[in-house]
Amino acid sequence: MYLLICHELGLLVVLTMLLNMLEVTEAYENVALYMPSYQSNPYKGNVIYDAANAVDGLKSDLSIDGGQCAVSATGHETAIWRVDLGSVHFIDHITLYFMTDNQCWDELNVRISSFLGFSLYVSNSTDRLNGILCFKDIEFNISTIPEVFNTTCRMFGQYVIYYNERLPGVYYPSDYNNIAENDLCEVEVYGCPTLNPDCDVWDPMMCACLVCKPSYMDIEPQHETNWPFGSYGYYYDEMCGHCKDPTQCSPDTGICLTGCSAGYFGPSCKEECDIGNYGYNCNETCGHCNDISQCSTTNGICHTGCSYGYTGGLCKKECDIGLYGYKCSYTCGHCIDPAECNHVTGTCRTGCAAGYRGRLCIEHCDIGHYGYNCNETCGHCNNATQCSSVTGTCRTGCGAGYSERLCKDVDKEKVMAIFLYSLIGVVCFLVIIIGALILYIVLTRMSIARNNARQQQNKEMVPAVYNNTFDAFHNKAYDNEYMEMGEPSYINTNARGLV
Repeated sequence: MYLLICHELGLLVVLTMLLNMLEVTEAYENVALYMPSYQSNPYKGNVIYDAANAVDGLKSDLSIDGGQCAVSATGHETAIWRVDLGSVHFIDHITLYFMTDNQCWDELNVRISSFLGFSLYVSNSTDRLNGILCFKDIEFNISTIPEVFNTTCRMFGQYVIYYNERLPGVYYPSDYNNIAENDLCEVEVYGCPTLNPDCDVWDPMMCACLVCKPSYMDIEPQHETNWPFGSYGYYYDEMCGHCKDPTQCSPDTGICLTGCSAGYFGPSCKEECDIGNYGYNCNETCGHCNDISQCSTTNGICHTGCSYGYTGGLCKKECDIGLYGYKCSYTCGHCIDPAECNHVTGTCRTGCAAGYRGRLCIEHCDIGHYGYNCNETCGHCNNATQCSSVTGTCRTGCGAGYSERLCKDVDKEKVMAIFLYSLIGVVCFLVIIIGALILYIVLTRMSIARNNARQQQNKEMVPAVYNNTFDAFHNKAYDNEYMEMGEPSYINTNARGLV
């Protein structure tokens, strides 16, 4: 029986503690959300990496270029990031979301080593050394440091400061990197939403004032004089919004009687302007920002610059005539009318000037063409490459038979002269060919005739020689007979003569 009672009492105590913890957790708020922030080494000076990203409530993209993380420049020995809570708050605990690059949080993640050795301070000034050290990492390594770090830090303060260092001459564990960085994607500071300065006894666990200071114990509700500046409500424990004139915040309702300061709207001026609006009561419309969400709700300045075709701090001014594109850094082409160059794309709305073509009018006409949009064809230039793409003038003169500036007019005298010379040349050529042909025929026939005569003569000479030789031989025999008889032989003489 005794054990059962003890058991039940134990359960009752545990339940009571859990309920108290639940109530305490619900009482605390993230008092760092949207509050002013700072980092000592801004990265590239771009709002994509701004210190304010660590208190924007966004932590779905933990990469360096996701626009939700504060990123510090590299190469420094110390790195500081801090948030100004606006006034002194009671702080219960702090949560840090480290930048992971959306990669697995293990020993292979190169980001881990930059967080090792960090410190957290709570201070009532921007100097961490004037504050209290809330946490100092001396035990984590690349295997044990959590992706989301949470630490209890129950104290009063206005500034929460993240600090890390890599000082020369100081030994650091091998897991540490060589440079100090503060790549934080979200810093959540949970504490009491307000701290009434007129409270004498404050219950930090319940975020409530238990006993007011004597001078304020007798303040009557709805009393409109001598209330604590910047507060309102039954016990003046509510903070006024962003009133145009802070002294005109109703002590009863918190309504800003003379309107809101730039960037806020609503009766109490606690609502920030919607994206795309800025100024007093959010009556102004943002210009052509490169990222409309980066238009300042206070003054309309585009933090990430202007979109294509616009310039100026408010990005409401179109590029000057003759310029276009991003930051108005591009020069328009050869438009017929420079004022008709599109300030965004650079397109010439009314076409290209003489000698140019294409959407941007920066391409020269092809060889052989000229004029507006290159619609004209060059004349008979002596050299086609020397035809002006603007006027069509043949710089090195006209081809044979053409004259005037564009070499499109026929020169009749030159053409006639060329025709006559050409005709004479053709006739002379034909005469030479015909004469050569006749000469060839004559010489050929003469050669044939000589050959025929020589062949005929050879035919006649062969029998005569044969006969003379026979006669000479026959007569020689008779001659020998006459000589034996002592008579002269005439035939022999004649035969010798013939021979």
